[in-house]
Amino acid sequence: MKVADVFRFRNAEIKALHLTWIAFFITFYVWFNMAPLASSMLKSVDWLTKDDIRLFAICNVALTIPARIIVGMALDRFGPRRVFSVLMVLMSIPALTFAFGDTMTQLLVSRLVLSSIGASFVVGIHMTAMWFKPKDIGFAEGFYAGWGNFGSAAAAISLPTIALHMYGGEDGWRWAIAQSAIVMAAYGVYYWFAITDGPAGTVHRKPRKAVALEVSTWGDMIKLILWTIPLVGVLGILVWRIQNMGYLGVTGAIICYAVIVAIVCYQIVQILRVNVPILKKGVPEDDKYPFNSVAALNSTYFANFGAELAVVSMLPMFFEETWSLSATAAGLIAASFAFVNLVARPMGGLVSDRLGNRRFVMLSYMFGIAVGFALMGLMNSNWPLIIAVGITVFTSFFVQGAEGATFGIIPSIKRRLTGQISGMAGAYGNVGAVVYLTIFTFVTPTQFFYIIAAGAFISWVLCVMWLKEPESGFADEYQVSSVDLQIEEEERRREAAAIS
Repeated sequence: MKVADVFRFRNAEIKALHLTWIAFFITFYVWFNMAPLASSMLKSVDWLTKDDIRLFAICNVALTIPARIIVGMALDRFGPRRVFSVLMVLMSIPALTFAFGDTMTQLLVSRLVLSSIGASFVVGIHMTAMWFKPKDIGFAEGFYAGWGNFGSAAAAISLPTIALHMYGGEDGWRWAIAQSAIVMAAYGVYYWFAITDGPAGTVHRKPRKAVALEVSTWGDMIKLILWTIPLVGVLGILVWRIQNMGYLGVTGAIICYAVIVAIVCYQIVQILRVNVPILKKGVPEDDKYPFNSVAALNSTYFANFGAELAVVSMLPMFFEETWSLSATAAGLIAASFAFVNLVARPMGGLVSDRLGNRRFVMLSYMFGIAVGFALMGLMNSNWPLIIAVGITVFTSFFVQGAEGATFGIIPSIKRRLTGQISGMAGAYGNVGAVVYLTIFTFVTPTQFFYIIAAGAFISWVLCVMWLKEPESGFADEYQVSSVDLQIEEEERRREAAAIS
């Protein structure tokens, strides 16, 4: 696939790519529609405080992690078209509730529920994998993610103008948020009718059960349990932060911790229920896949996307204080980290396609991240500003490219489990953000950059040890196992029985 191919709108797969990145763009636009309007909210609602806004920001990411896991399971069961459409329509409800909420409870709960929209990313990853062949998937996934992820930056750029000049008045921010929610709901309905789950004749490979990821060996099942615990356990950090801010009492915190433990236990039980019978029966050789590769890619997304979310949150203030810049100038310079996404992430996928070795590309990008953040840790006010900006762009190039390379590999690991694997890796990106942002409250920016560099290097080491080149990574079609064919045949029999 060539870059010029993205302009061939008559091609069905290109049309699907554009329809899907626009859907992702809109969901991220809505997800990040609060931060640009925070000052307007404080002026309009006299009982709101800056601490309330900080709490809403925490709530804005709280349910994204479990939502990505749940949505990943739904994808493998219902397909991306249905899941994306339903997600956009449903999430417009809490977005509208937040827009017109007039009590603290309404704003808090609606923002908490709306955080689930962050799961939209993995839906499009699955849809793109349905439309593109393994040899082209790197660039397609990178283009989808790079341009769709720009929705957050577009919200920051456009929403204040919409609120102030299109609507105006004290409630302009409400109508701006409501408008984004209505557009999302409308596009969700349109998406349902405008696209299919892959080209005509595509078979939607489904797992035996969607409640837990299938594995190939007993050892892999233990590893899956160990890698599952942090996905929900990290919510304990959010509970701790909310409690420290004074919004949650000791009793409430204990209840939240108990719920988190209960959810973790439930997930472990589901893993055992799904995999023990499969492993006792024995997994055919042609159906086995290396879970170590999944674990390695979990670590890469923790280290690259987690770092991106964390760094974007602190970079403006870092430039403002280190080089005595105005808030506007610092914001524009820091925005370069996000703008690189438009080019670097598709390029990461394209390089992964062209070099013929996805593992090598992944290792190169992760090593580049470690070097980049180590250099950022050396930066201080004695450095020329232009050099500091150059290093920031250099680092961002590797961060975004690594994100594209990660999802250039995932669809080829195990076709019928793509939704669940994407959901798990995507969730680890948010786990990384929560961990890094929590660490940042205790360290200096210099120390923070070194810690992120260390995280990227550890991920690089894990990839060296665990990541395997996917067997069908550059084939014309994804590998189909005997179990895939068996599940397909059972599905046909059920459909035939239902008709008769």
